[in-house]
Amino acid sequence: MCIKKRLARSRPPSMAATKRKPELSKNGLRQCLRVAGGGTLGFIVSQLMGWNYGVFFTVFPMFLLGMVPVLNGHIIRQFLANVSINVLEVSLVVGLLKHMPVVMTLVVLGIFLFRFNLMAKGPLFLFGANGVLTLSILLHFASYPNVDLSDLLASNLVASGLAVFIAMLMHTLFPDVEARQPPPRASKTSSQIRHETLIGGLTATLSFVVFQVFDLQGSLSAQMATILVLFTLGYSGAKVSAAKRAVGTLLGCNLALLMQLLLYTQSHHFLLVVLLYWLGLMLFAREHIHEGGGSGIGFGGLTTLGILFGQSLGPQQDLVYSALYRFSSMSVALTLTLLTMACLHVVLNRWTPTRLPVSNRP
Repeated sequence: MCIKKRLARSRPPSMAATKRKPELSKNGLRQCLRVAGGGTLGFIVSQLMGWNYGVFFTVFPMFLLGMVPVLNGHIIRQFLANVSINVLEVSLVVGLLKHMPVVMTLVVLGIFLFRFNLMAKGPLFLFGANGVLTLSILLHFASYPNVDLSDLLASNLVASGLAVFIAMLMHTLFPDVEARQPPPRASKTSSQIRHETLIGGLTATLSFVVFQVFDLQGSLSAQMATILVLFTLGYSGAKVSAAKRAVGTLLGCNLALLMQLLLYTQSHHFLLVVLLYWLGLMLFAREHIHEGGGSGIGFGGLTTLGILFGQSLGPQQDLVYSALYRFSSMSVALTLTLLTMACLHVVLNRWTPTRLPVSNRP
């Protein structure tokens, strides 16, 4: 009997117990409610008002509430300042340089390098990250001749202002119950900052060029995926992020298809659509919090649902084709992005001023 008791004590826990995810903390649950509520409210407002570019209204609140667990004056100023600068940049780049693609590409490269340099240094990471993401979306739309540039920029301004209002409302309704500790600030060498700046700026610019050359106007989700994996600021982190992003997009597409099957002929009932959309956002928000934030499975599913419902939901549109096309295009785009980053990673590490420290290499 003693031997059996000792063996029982020394026996490792079951696989189910080791793989079971911890319960959400009180702050984590509040952030889930903020992300799901904010994304749903943005979707409701854009649909009721009949505004164009619904993807802005669904994704921006998710980004502001999901990527940043707190809200203060510094964060709001970064977000709104980025919006104002984005409008000016896109107006000048597209309005003045659209007929000179080479010059336009060089200017876009300079803008992306500036944003990734801010991200690599750290204190203005949100300003840089939001700038890269928003610029990619705006340039993607604005470069096509059938797009009304003033309508595009106005929608971006309204969506950004609405996202800040929604974030403030969600933090008021679901405030944190415990004080959050600020994340530790990592110290980086000058060569590491240059490496992260160049690999992010060059890859983002190549993504922009490819989507223009091949006229991939309907592949916004794929282009967003290539940008979001760059937020890890390096090839080693991008490999992990890309795999999670692919899984999140696949789950988001499948959930959107399941929702359409459940709705079937009742998709005109807006309250049913909103309810299912909120439930889907809550599911992915929970996964996002468990992953500790960042662009992983949870955030991939959140943005996929936001894009599908914000851009592809309408009386004459079908989510089935949109979901299938979105996942296939995203898979190809992520594969090409990782190949590009791998090549840049090797080249930059051959030059001393852009070489990563040994501890940061994959």
